[in-house]
Amino acid sequence: MSHDVRDLTMAEEGLRRIAWAEREMPVMRRIAGRFVAEQPLRDRRIAACLHVTTETAVLVLALRAGGARVTLCASNPLSTQDDVAAALAAEYGIGVFAIRGVDRDTYYRHIHEALAQRPHITMDDGADLVSTLHSERTELLGDVIGGTEETTTGVIRLRAMARDGALKYPIIAVNDAKTKHLFDNRYGTGQSTIDGLLRATNILVAGRTVVVCGYGSCGRGVAMRARGMGAHVIVTEVSPLCALEALMDGYQVMPAAQAAPVGDVFITVTGNTGVLRGEHFALMRDGAILGNSGHFNVEIDIAALEAMATSRRPAREHVEEFTLADGRRIYLLAEGRLLNLAAAEGHPAAVMDMSFANQALSAAHLASQGARMEKTVHGVPRAIDEAVAQLKLEGMGIGIDALTEAQRLYLESWQEGT
Repeated sequence: MSHDVRDLTMAEEGLRRIAWAEREMPVMRRIAGRFVAEQPLRDRRIAACLHVTTETAVLVLALRAGGARVTLCASNPLSTQDDVAAALAAEYGIGVFAIRGVDRDTYYRHIHEALAQRPHITMDDGADLVSTLHSERTELLGDVIGGTEETTTGVIRLRAMARDGALKYPIIAVNDAKTKHLFDNRYGTGQSTIDGLLRATNILVAGRTVVVCGYGSCGRGVAMRARGMGAHVIVTEVSPLCALEALMDGYQVMPAAQAAPVGDVFITVTGNTGVLRGEHFALMRDGAILGNSGHFNVEIDIAALEAMATSRRPAREHVEEFTLADGRRIYLLAEGRLLNLAAAEGHPAAVMDMSFANQALSAAHLASQGARMEKTVHGVPRAIDEAVAQLKLEGMGIGIDALTEAQRLYLESWQEGT
């Protein structure tokens, strides 16, 4: 198959939206221009398992400008923007295998279609493509020189593979770049999660109690944005360091069992499983709203909620009402999947500009260096991270100071003192 998308006639709208995203991505525009001249990915085959959004389209087109043959599949069943998939397939001839709302079998068939192109480089968001490659398509591993991983959950999985000696090629953890997690995770997830919550429910956030489960970079962003809209924010955590940081940032911190009876809205952003469970649902007030912005739909124990419910029905688009035996109603958003992509459009293009700049430059780095790199999880080279930050500042018209020669020598010496 050359592609599998919902409807190629949607391409025109996809093109308009891709162009709108590109105008917000000056770093990617500069990288694409450089790639045209330098061709760092000439004749490289890239299989990308990413959220199929307008911003991803800008990345894919930059990779193609650099000489790569790119095949794209979705990294979540509900995150695909069908018009974007159509535009990439119809107008640019990209092998796209992504349809919003597919079942599990189709989701993995699309991953296999992407892998069938025998990639040299993989790009993943959640590590589903990498895990499929290592478990079911091992005959393809000999062609792969390296890969990248976009998100926290995927990096956790890949580091586990590396610890077990199961990882068969080097992977760069794009998620861990400072120009990714300090901005994409915090500002992107914060804004897009609130966007998804509002589009799904149209509730007034001001005056509500919002419980944020997890205070990593993503949780910080969600808590910050909820407080900015007038919510009373409670944070739940398992890490004493993150809990202490949340407390000193001005949030109330408590176990989930204590937050359950007082919360109005619950957002999970932990990257772990079973964060909100049956014992929490049993304590929640009538009308509690549950959403997840972690990568996989495992953070809210949906099976437990289903078992406790005496009835369920759609309440709005992306909202399902579960009625419990005592009459209380609990509302689950976006099937417990990524709220910010299922009910909204994902992160703003301006922040994805940096994340995908790291993806593009890391792919170029792997094309030249991957064969010599250790088969483990690597950080983004510092030079790439700093270059992305500098390009972003320039794109925003911001200048900064440079060290004087005396300052540079001072920082490099140990003799100077009081």
